[in-house]
Amino acid sequence: MKVQQETPQISEWRGRFGRDYTDRNPQDTSSLDALYQRNYGVTRTTLNQRFLQPVPPSARILEVGCNIGNQLVLLRQLGYANLHGIEIQSYALEKARMQLPDAVFKEASAFAIPFPDEYFDLVFTSGVLIHIAPSDLPRALDEIHRVAKTWIWGLEYYAPATTEIMYRGHTGLLWKSDFAQVYLRRFADFELVREERLRYLENENSDTMFLLRRES
Repeated sequence: MKVQQETPQISEWRGRFGRDYTDRNPQDTSSLDALYQRNYGVTRTTLNQRFLQPVPPSARILEVGCNIGNQLVLLRQLGYANLHGIEIQSYALEKARMQLPDAVFKEASAFAIPFPDEYFDLVFTSGVLIHIAPSDLPRALDEIHRVAKTWIWGLEYYAPATTEIMYRGHTGLLWKSDFAQVYLRRFADFELVREERLRYLENENSDTMFLLRRES
């Protein structure tokens, strides 16, 4: 059994800082879609439909860092039923279990995903890799790669090179990068299927959504 790794970032997200994050963010899928519409001019539901066309409804899916489960609820609404999530914050995990009682949730981090090799057809993150220190990121990516049989999907803050950003008055909690390319440089057995840069309507920042597939 893999040993969970404690990092300064995990300590923050497990504590009051993480709970406050959970409470101030969308509490249901309607609010989440509205947030995406305000930020990018497109809902998360629409993005999901664009990116998941090649992924069959029978796919076994894992979200790494699922928080209260809103992203998984949106996938359920699109017809995906074999849903799993891991989360380090027990407060958020309780809410996720209430939202999706028939999904599989475990308290775990990206450094020690408690499932066998290539167990999931698709593994994804939404705003999770940005909160992993660059020195620790390879270990998290290796775990995601290990459990992903076919697809890796992500939505993360974008910058052409890894750049630390002050986050709510804190250092050491947020880094932008070109995460699709970080994956591709590390794993020669995956290829880029689709990527969209999502420009914020109210500022010059961009996020990136990308879908990778294991080469056959």
